[in-house]
Amino acid sequence: MNSEILHVMYSYEYPRPAVTADCVIFGLDNEGARRLLLVQRGGEPFKGMWALPGGFLNMDETLEECARRELKEETGLEVPLRLEELKSFSALGRDPRGRTITVAFLAEVLLAEVKGGDDAAAARWFALDEVPHLAFDHDEVLQVALQRLGLAVQQ
Repeated sequence: MNSEILHVMYSYEYPRPAVTADCVIFGLDNEGARRLLLVQRGGEPFKGMWALPGGFLNMDETLEECARRELKEETGLEVPLRLEELKSFSALGRDPRGRTITVAFLAEVLLAEVKGGDDAAAARWFALDEVPHLAFDHDEVLQVALQRLGLAVQQ
């Protein structure tokens, strides 16, 4: 059967949430210290605040492909190895634009030059003790990543 016919036959009238992928990328410097890659939001909501790189899933890509695309668009960084799926976050109200579920991905890389692009006004590596309050629920996402790596949880 034609895929358009199947789509109509199997369409349901249930609300559909938006899906995003976010990236928790730690960079290791020459001394082995970890830094966190953040982007400064160029638009609302949370314009001007720092956030994890990420964005909305396109219909023709997997979640990991989305994470890689958003990371490259917003920072110029390409992660050569597989991104580790960290956790999904689905709390109500986590995104003021509407019902949005995100899947966070984790990677450790060597520090590399980054530059804000797409809807990110800037991209920058932060020392872990200098991470500002983050947009959305990204503070919680970061805490889960730090726990996964066995690092001290920051407040």
